[in-house]
Amino acid sequence: MNSHVLRALFVCCSFGLVACEAPQEGYLFRYGHSQSPGSTRSQSMVFFKEQLEARSDKQISVENYYSGVLGSEREMMDMVATGVLQGTRGGLFADANPRYVLFMLPFLVEDWDQAERLINSSLADEINAGARDNGFHIPAIGISQGFRAHTNSVRPIRSPEDLAGLKMRVPPQQVYVLTAQVFGASPQEMPASEIYGALRTGVLDGQDNPPSNIWDYHIYEVQKYMTVTHYSTGPDPFIVDLNWYDALPENLRDIFDAVAVETMRLSDQLNRSAEQKIIEKLGDVLEVNILTGDELRPFQELSASVYEYFIEQGTVTREDIQRAIRLARGDEGTNE
Repeated sequence: MNSHVLRALFVCCSFGLVACEAPQEGYLFRYGHSQSPGSTRSQSMVFFKEQLEARSDKQISVENYYSGVLGSEREMMDMVATGVLQGTRGGLFADANPRYVLFMLPFLVEDWDQAERLINSSLADEINAGARDNGFHIPAIGISQGFRAHTNSVRPIRSPEDLAGLKMRVPPQQVYVLTAQVFGASPQEMPASEIYGALRTGVLDGQDNPPSNIWDYHIYEVQKYMTVTHYSTGPDPFIVDLNWYDALPENLRDIFDAVAVETMRLSDQLNRSAEQKIIEKLGDVLEVNILTGDELRPFQELSASVYEYFIEQGTVTREDIQRAIRLARGDEGTNE
């Protein structure tokens, strides 16, 4: 058993989360993520708790844990994998299915409308279903808090040349490491919980995150510049322990899935409506540059090699990418 799992078990025992402590009657769904209680992700999980408990007549009870109180995203993902925790949302979804990288490819989608079409598509359903092979149930998928923006304290970023040599934090996901490299930055993999301190002490020059995270984690307090390129968004799968889910009676599985779908749609609505407002608030404390049109072309051209890498690795196919683009543009049918 690796050190992440051992620590996950220790943390869970400290919080009384060992599986044997479940109620004698009914089913207990314990859930954790790293965002604060006021975040849009947390707001959507309040809805999930209220609706699931009501519709199941309290046959399923929900405990939500926010702000990473159970550990890092890595540790919470390990908890779900070992059945100590029943659900999470966060950046380690490649454990469930490596094909989720498709949704993160730079400049794959242009805007929220395209991103929503893609995550509601038959292709997304196929990738969700593939997570069962790795012990996870994905009842629904959303958009991970919106489009990512770059911040730093060295200079405004208006071209890839401006990123050259900057020590930029990236999530521990290969697609973002490679993208930062082709843009010319020096990527530094780091959990979200460590970003603020690393920026404050100068260990990092900058980072990229959705505007909501830049606001919620107070990253703006230790940065000077923000550049909005809409270069990438990502998937937000609702990750559930498959063994726990399969142990539910069929009627409760149906209720669980229906509430999960509504929860993810609510999450997307909250994130979409909040994004521009948060960018405007960040504009009061940071110098914000919004790049469009021809300004994006150098970034887009550099991104081609990232696509080729994942095709060569066999993680996704060229057909997957072409299909995703068609679905995002509305050229193929999507699920309602």
